[in-house]
Amino acid sequence: MQFRGDVPTPALLLDLDAFEDNVQKMAAHLATRGKAFRPHGKTHKCPEVARALIRAGAVGCCAARLSEAEVFAQSGIPGLLITTAVIGRDKIARALALASSAPDTMFVVDDRQNVRDINEAAAARGKGEPVKVLVDLFFGRTGIAPGQPAVELAQLIESLPNITFGGLQSYDGAAAHTTPYDARSTRTKATMGKAVATKAMLERAGIACPLVTGGSTGTYRFDSENPGITELQPGSFVFMDMEYGTIGGPDGTEYRDFKNAITVVTTVVSRPPGFAIVDGGYKAFSTDRPFTPRPIGIDGVTYGWAGDEHGRLDLSNASRDVKLGDRIEFIPPHIDPTVNLYDHIYALRGDRVEAVWPIAARGKSQ
Repeated sequence: MQFRGDVPTPALLLDLDAFEDNVQKMAAHLATRGKAFRPHGKTHKCPEVARALIRAGAVGCCAARLSEAEVFAQSGIPGLLITTAVIGRDKIARALALASSAPDTMFVVDDRQNVRDINEAAAARGKGEPVKVLVDLFFGRTGIAPGQPAVELAQLIESLPNITFGGLQSYDGAAAHTTPYDARSTRTKATMGKAVATKAMLERAGIACPLVTGGSTGTYRFDSENPGITELQPGSFVFMDMEYGTIGGPDGTEYRDFKNAITVVTTVVSRPPGFAIVDGGYKAFSTDRPFTPRPIGIDGVTYGWAGDEHGRLDLSNASRDVKLGDRIEFIPPHIDPTVNLYDHIYALRGDRVEAVWPIAARGKSQ
């Protein structure tokens, strides 16, 4: 039997009680509001996490990349939605192969030529059901403008024999971290309102729009109250991180809806005067946000980057002594790219390692 102190560092530790609480809270919230639940796999990249979400009522799993979806499909995860357009002959061929083996897989499009390319490639394979595609709406990154441009793209899809229109994807990534709380509510209501209005335009044009999917961990409260949205695709809620903790909630500046379920454990490998050097640096934590890892169980400590392999803890105001060999856990600044740095998640119940879950889709960027 393995325990917390046996795990080699640096490593990802998952508090199963907190994780399960997060999953049940989100699932119950959406179920009581009649919303389907297709959480995003880009956060965890782990089939075992996806299975836990399916058991809790999720209808499937989103994937940011085709390669992630391929891993989830190989692990038997149903209801896949690839949330980035598949562009180019080789990727379209892979997408069609995936759709053949997992027929409920859906893809997004925002370009007329890409629509035609998928249709032609599907015709060339000469078999199988039409490929289901969603029109991706533009809210600052990918997608086509809501309203008439989206309707016209859906009309093109409907006119072609080898693809079928499945609905709309409406994801406003910046809304998830808009602060304060009321501003986040205002933004996502406006964004998702445009998606719902586009759905109404489609239906007036005689095109059924069974799916309006989008939303995030930061906006789920507001999006789940929108009657025109059919499903949500939050991701970070399963684990959480430092940045999400700062976006604010209805009771103040701290976001308390979900627990920090995952930590990075490190070891103090050197103890120069006034400092402790841990074996967690750029290769242990994502650095794309203006946060540094936050130590757990010791106050008054400042983390500083000390290279690829190391972090430097300033102990000038530390609440306790730190010794060589001590193990220190941290809340990561940004969870998605941090998880992508590791091969496994050590799932703990208390201090006992209950399971070791492969992060099977890590590094899948194509």
